[in-house]
Amino acid sequence: MQRLTEFSFNEKEAAAAAIAESGDPRAAELLKALLTGDLYYRTDDDRVVYAARADGGWALTDALTGEDLGQVGRRDARKITINNRMRSSLKASIASLNLSSPDPELRRKAAAEFIGSDDPVLIEAAREQLAREDDKQVAETLGLAIAIADLRSESKAERLAAIERLHGSLYPEARNALTALLQNEQDPEVQAAARAASDAIEFKRQLNATVETLFFGLSLGSVLVLAAIGLAITFGVMGVINMAHGELIMLGAYTTYLVQQAMPELTNWSLLVALPAAFLVSGAFGVAIERTVIRFLYGRPLETLLATFGISLILQQLVRTTISAQNVAVQSPSWMSGSWQINPALALTYNRLFILLFALVVFAGLWLILKRTALGLQVRAVSQNRAMARAMGVRSSRVDAMTFGLGAGIAGVAGVALSQLTNVGPNMGQAYIIDSFMVVVFGGVGNLWGTLVGGMTLGVANKLMEPWAGAVLAKILVLVFIILFIQKRPRGLFPQRGRAASE
Repeated sequence: MQRLTEFSFNEKEAAAAAIAESGDPRAAELLKALLTGDLYYRTDDDRVVYAARADGGWALTDALTGEDLGQVGRRDARKITINNRMRSSLKASIASLNLSSPDPELRRKAAAEFIGSDDPVLIEAAREQLAREDDKQVAETLGLAIAIADLRSESKAERLAAIERLHGSLYPEARNALTALLQNEQDPEVQAAARAASDAIEFKRQLNATVETLFFGLSLGSVLVLAAIGLAITFGVMGVINMAHGELIMLGAYTTYLVQQAMPELTNWSLLVALPAAFLVSGAFGVAIERTVIRFLYGRPLETLLATFGISLILQQLVRTTISAQNVAVQSPSWMSGSWQINPALALTYNRLFILLFALVVFAGLWLILKRTALGLQVRAVSQNRAMARAMGVRSSRVDAMTFGLGAGIAGVAGVALSQLTNVGPNMGQAYIIDSFMVVVFGGVGNLWGTLVGGMTLGVANKLMEPWAGAVLAKILVLVFIILFIQKRPRGLFPQRGRAASE
């Protein structure tokens, strides 16, 4: 390092080469600073330092130890200068250091920096590394960089070979390079090969775009399932049109926010605490609503609709008064942030992926409750024939309260999931109540499988139509489809069975 302060460029070049060959992990950073002009030496003792501009001078850091050396005047530190020949050798040395790193991720990042470069020194370093690279992803990135560089070759054979390597590649750089080649290439054979490669890339991009659309449709469907599954139970068992269902979802979302505010240092764990808390809070509100209002209105669906609509307004105002009239943001845990990069053209966000899996888990749990517990048996009995269930000793009033509480608790859990996708506000439930009723009616009132299939189907159909119809028109078309569908099958995809259902 001390030899870098010499006046002779030959001496500096030899010193830089020795640093590159040392194998020291600090070598790449040091040589990069030398190449970019950030490496200096202190004039009083020739100590090699990193220098950053500061008020009236330089803030110095020892290049070897990282020690903070304080600030000095502008004349107290001088840049270590290099010439063009050193620049070329430094690029090659830095490339070799990064590409020879034992960390595959570091090698991949180094290889990615070569993409689009036409520097022969860097491309030759990439070729040498490719011959000995054992990591598939790094080798693919190196091959891409080399192929794009070879597209500018004077040799027709090399250009054709490069086009063959880029055939079907999903990297945007490959597509852009082939597009540029088609605009400038004069040879008909090379043009035909480049067009075929570009068409293959476009086909694969469209295929991945379709997969991404299906994923977004399934994630939207999972949100609809979570929002509607609690409504399917209460609507199916008690015949109650609960217009406050959206506000029960909203209460679950606000519970998530309050739990996170109570444990700000444990964001990664707050969501796990919020799940049972939201279930209990929304479930308790559901039981209270059923005991104080709904129980007096059974058999009068219009009155239940009006009463629950009033309750929804009361709950909205309660949240505005006690918490905030403004939307609040719920922070996502780190394990739900980011995306799963399957290939350069397809990435699935973790938050939507987790919510999709979460919806399936909630569905499975609710199905087990209804099929494997005494409460589930009573709920199914009451939903199929309330009078016969009461004659057999089932306390239908207790079942109604427990069912309403269970449906409300599931709505609260749905609010926890929705808090990871959108801002939490007093009106957030209104955005899902209509969609929830559409899912329930389409799938079949009171049928869990119908809710699952209906929610997923409507979510996918909505996302498939959005690219050519737009978001608003897609929703209208879905609504028109449901209207036409229930004209043909008024009881939905999976109609409920039993004498009461027939009536």
